[in-house]
Amino acid sequence: MRKIISVIGDSHELQKKSNKQLAFETGRLLIDNNYRVMTGGLGGIMKEVLVGAKSSANYKEGDTIGILPSFDINSANEYVDIPIATGLDVGRNQIIANASAVIIIGGGAGTHVEAALAWGLYKLIIAYGMSGGCAELLAGKALDHRTRYKDIVKDVIYNVSTPEEMIITLNSNLIKYVRVHHGIN
Repeated sequence: MRKIISVIGDSHELQKKSNKQLAFETGRLLIDNNYRVMTGGLGGIMKEVLVGAKSSANYKEGDTIGILPSFDINSANEYVDIPIATGLDVGRNQIIANASAVIIIGGGAGTHVEAALAWGLYKLIIAYGMSGGCAELLAGKALDHRTRYKDIVKDVIYNVSTPEEMIITLNSNLIKYVRVHHGIN
């Protein structure tokens, strides 16, 4: 089964033009490497990463998933293959955070929440530290003092600078991040 990777970040007009290219290349490389891509299904980073995903020569129908905050399936951007209209508003962030891994590009408070949820769910998280916003704040850091994985010496949000570095980090670390959250004890 192909793994689903979430990409999170700015939902509005992109502040940094370079983040648009980062999102595009990230989406393309994820599909090139046989992953599926999940976003919140709206604009900004969410749209650009799916544009990139669909540009991959390996793209197949069903490779792009949008977890929508409303009940309106038509609110999805045109690059979403599988729109899931949750009606959960910001609660849908929990679903986005539960992918096999989460990649952060820029982002604000909503992105920060998604990253915290992914951390609590024991997910591999990768941030483009130079993309600003939430990614810059969290890159290279652990979100709390917990030991999520005893066998991972430095369990942090991995800091990357290029899409090529992101895909190497993802491919080499995803196998280590297999713990499943079974509820709060």
